[in-house]
Amino acid sequence: MVFDCKSALECVMRKDFDPETVKADGRSAAKGFLFDPTAPGPWRGSLAGETIGSPVTVLAYGNDTPGEGPPLHVHPYDETFVVFAGRARFFVGDQVIDATAGEAVLGPAGVPHRFVNLGPGRLQTIDIHHSDRWIQTDLA
Repeated sequence: MVFDCKSALECVMRKDFDPETVKADGRSAAKGFLFDPTAPGPWRGSLAGETIGSPVTVLAYGNDTPGEGPPLHVHPYDETFVVFAGRARFFVGDQVIDATAGEAVLGPAGVPHRFVNLGPGRLQTIDIHHSDRWIQTDLA
């Protein structure tokens, strides 16, 4: 069962579609290596969707240094950033968006973007590339 919880006390059972209208496509469940949680330094890793038969690629990113982050870059597909620890400032085209743990930010296809750790402390993100492989052009 999937629940739509608007608060810790209010959960509603969801039924967004009729399961009889969707047929399995024959793929098996799969797993792949994203990152080594015991490795020192920035927590980084990637798992190409094509490795596990998925239409999305997942990156794990983290750093402990305020002001640090990936360089300005662009993708030919959307990227969704999920902040799950710390605070980040995203630069997406002409927009500046601050996000904290529990928030997600969209970087639309073809729009240059980057982000930095606002501190204090560690920034951890999961970055979802809407492509079965990571395709990127660095601009800075």
